[in-house]
Amino acid sequence: MRFNIVAHKKWWFSLSSVLVILSIISMFVYGFNFGIDYTGGTILDLQFQKPVTVAQVRDAVNSTNMNLDNSVIQLTGVTDESSSADVMIRMRNLSSDESKSVVDQVQNKLGSVDVKRTESVGAVIGSEVTKNAIINLLVAFVALAAYISFRFEYKIAISALVSILHDLIMVLGFFSFFHLEIDASFLAAILTVVGYSMNEAVVIFDRVRENTRTHRRTDTYEKLAYDSIAQSIHRSIYTLTTVLFACGALHFFGGDSTKNFSLVMLIGFISGAYSSICVDTSLWVVWKNHTSHKRGAKPEEETGIVSEESN
Repeated sequence: MRFNIVAHKKWWFSLSSVLVILSIISMFVYGFNFGIDYTGGTILDLQFQKPVTVAQVRDAVNSTNMNLDNSVIQLTGVTDESSSADVMIRMRNLSSDESKSVVDQVQNKLGSVDVKRTESVGAVIGSEVTKNAIINLLVAFVALAAYISFRFEYKIAISALVSILHDLIMVLGFFSFFHLEIDASFLAAILTVVGYSMNEAVVIFDRVRENTRTHRRTDTYEKLAYDSIAQSIHRSIYTLTTVLFACGALHFFGGDSTKNFSLVMLIGFISGAYSSICVDTSLWVVWKNHTSHKRGAKPEEETGIVSEESN
């Protein structure tokens, strides 16, 4: 690897700072577009004269031009796995006139239909569930920080957690700015991104730890980080390419109900690879250099690799 990533740390810090600030501003200004899983909605229970597929019903619902693209459509009753005469549609909160318009449009597209039930329902994911999910995420952060501090050092742990927060803010800012819907699958995708980001950080810092034992003490922290990235970057690229193929296929060729789920992972995985390679290591190098200078080490010690395991 000829391009010295750590040497351009000011670029990465500037880019990440701008993106994080813009994302936070977007979250405060635009807020979030919570889906029916969080806000509740309207359920239409329909019975058709002949079996229909989910794709046919979704096309009919989307043709109403009422912003119902993310409606949840389920086949009920007797099905042959791909079609059924009984269909349940869960949509955002609709007035009685809007519900009637949806039924009329579906009937025009798919033939005669009987409305078995129309009702408003509460949120599937309430404030208590969301609160517990956030608490569990914070507990996971603390556990990760404790483990990495024990396995490596606390500077690496904090650098890794900064990277994870960076990735989470990127995803939240993107969804806020483009007003994309946040549904039940969003939490699962976020946790997947957290795991991926942490894994990438651990892989690189594990190389850093191993290299502290083999590099010369006169090598700088920049040299140590550069060599560690060079040794692990091919693995990171291969891993990123593989998951992007899988998530890209799910996003572009999967159903509408999985698009936002796969989009979270696409954004999070790209951000995770970038932050782990460019931001994490650069932050660690700056911190280690600052600590060495603050201790007033001698010139040969300032540039040396002083592993905290050997202190």
